[in-house]
Amino acid sequence: MFITLEGGEGAGKTTQSILLAERFRVARYIVRQTREPGGTPLAGAIRAVLLHPDASLTALRGVGLASGDEPIEPMLPTTEVLLLSAARAQHVARIRKWLATGEVVICDRYTDATRVYQGAGRGFALNDITVAERLATGGLMPDLTLLFDLPVEEGQRRRQHARSAGGEWNRIDAESIAFHERVRAAYLALAATEPARWLVFDATLPPASLAEQVWEAVQARLPETGEAHLP
Repeated sequence: MFITLEGGEGAGKTTQSILLAERFRVARYIVRQTREPGGTPLAGAIRAVLLHPDASLTALRGVGLASGDEPIEPMLPTTEVLLLSAARAQHVARIRKWLATGEVVICDRYTDATRVYQGAGRGFALNDITVAERLATGGLMPDLTLLFDLPVEEGQRRRQHARSAGGEWNRIDAESIAFHERVRAAYLALAATEPARWLVFDATLPPASLAEQVWEAVQARLPETGEAHLP
């Protein structure tokens, strides 16, 4: 079973991914927890360039893998889509292997995030995103997608709090409120068009209460027999 988690910044996807994976392990499933962009060493390196291009260039210069001292130019939406697709192609190759052995795969973000962030957020053409998506995934789609919906103001408050505590802050976090509002609206619209795959959760709930709702909903979607069970 391939499960993806989606939502705006600060929605708590990472926490819920960890808690869901723990529930599967307690239930004696073999589970793999992963994320996008990332999931492999090469895809993780692309993630660093996507989210922290200035720091990535500085690091490359520091070890002699980039030359010059010109400041990095703004990243184009086209570049974002292509880099995301390159990272996804590497990742999907691993996901397919995991699924082939009967594992449950829980992935923090997948193709829907590109449609929402680069499509609705950046205004990149959906047809072009679809072409890149097909090339990167070979048609691999989630069995179930969990959307953690959160008002943008609350998401930004959470991210700022995490930042003040030493957490990561990247260039997507720093986008305008209008950008994040487009992202939220696009997620809800996607969920409404494909209710058989999407489940929407109120991410303002306490993490433990939210995790209970998630596990109850996921259990109802599990196959009656599963090769992923441990002996």
